Amino acid sequence: MGPVTFKQAVLNRRMLICIFTGLASGMPLYVLVSLVPAWLRSEGVGLKEIGFFALIGLPYTWKFLWSPLLDRFPLSLAGYRPGLRRGWMLGTQILLLAAIAALGFFNAASEIWTIAWLCLIIAFLSATQDIVLDAYRRQLLPDHELGLGSSIHVNAYRIAGLVPGSLSLILADSLPWHQVFIITAAFMLVGIALTLSIGEPAVDKRQPSTLKAAVTEPFKEFFSRQGTRQGLAILLFMLLYKLGDSMATALATPFYLDLGFSKTEIGLIAKHAALWPMIFGGIFGGLLMLRIGINRALWLFGLVQIVSILGFALLANVGEGLWLLALVISFEYLGVGLGTAAFVAYMARTTHPAYAATQLALFTAITAVPRTVASSITGVIVETTGWENFFYLCTALAVPGMVLLLKVAPWNGAKPALSADQH
Repeated sequence: MGPVTFKQAVLNRRMLICIFTGLASGMPLYVLVSLVPAWLRSEGVGLKEIGFFALIGLPYTWKFLWSPLLDRFPLSLAGYRPGLRRGWMLGTQILLLAAIAALGFFNAASEIWTIAWLCLIIAFLSATQDIVLDAYRRQLLPDHELGLGSSIHVNAYRIAGLVPGSLSLILADSLPWHQVFIITAAFMLVGIALTLSIGEPAVDKRQPSTLKAAVTEPFKEFFSRQGTRQGLAILLFMLLYKLGDSMATALATPFYLDLGFSKTEIGLIAKHAALWPMIFGGIFGGLLMLRIGINRALWLFGLVQIVSILGFALLANVGEGLWLLALVISFEYLGVGLGTAAFVAYMARTTHPAYAATQLALFTAITAVPRTVASSITGVIVETTGWENFFYLCTALAVPGMVLLLKVAPWNGAKPALSADQH
């Protein structure tokens, strides 16, 4: 393929599809990480229990175990055969709509275990949807569009968080929780509409022909291409790069509540102060990656991300204040938007399109470990150290991932996707 212009890289149907894959992917996750903790806390559930609820996210960590099935076997729905990718997308989205709607019909105080199991089911369905959406996007985008396409997907992913993280919280001040969850679940219709309106991607010639090949060949291909030592270093980097950030934001909503902010204030100020800088960071990061490349973006955006975590420590020290809340959260999530844009693009670049489902599932599962296992103990840490010291710890935990960049993404190790005269 010849040189691609900036306009061609940005204004095309593939980028529009990336918006909708992000919206469909983000909805169920934000139900689990934003809406459910706020619901439980408002119903009197303790921080320790809410912290341990992060373990329901384990399917995001282990999804590579069943991802080969999604690379090999298509899913038919009552005789309707939408294709390998679209079949799994449609099936998971319909079930997610039903499961999210069902949450609000349980009592948070007396039926906590039933809620936990239902949340685990939602996490499993959401992780499965992510597997196939990531694979579809990897097959859809040419290599030169991976950085921007991934950024657009991530931004739409974050925008989806407006529903459970903002709209639903505002509604919860005036509506019963079962109605809130039904309204929230209805937004999964966006994903269903996407699936029904797009075509199935072309089958790669190297697509696995057997289940055994679907399980083994993605791993063989990755380590043969990278080498064993470099491959292991890449996997360790994926584990550590977002560790500090994931832990810092794991109990964000309970943190705001403990500072004395109301659910409406959190919905109107905190969530919006997070969202729009994150969107700007993601878009700016995606466009900048066209210029400087993914490697340099990981360095620059990672440093911003580390510094921004310290803002939470400042907020914990000063206490309640709407303007400070908005300022601190805006800067923190600017760093999140920048860092995530580069990180997702890096993961996509590291895969082979023929094994996209399994390889991306492995990579994203590794990145989910901090959000699930590490974040599950954040409640215990906070109750032991207090909020301010907890955020200092999160800052320190963000450093090792940056050190690994020397090995896996050196500053001068990649070229920009577009030259300056093409911009």
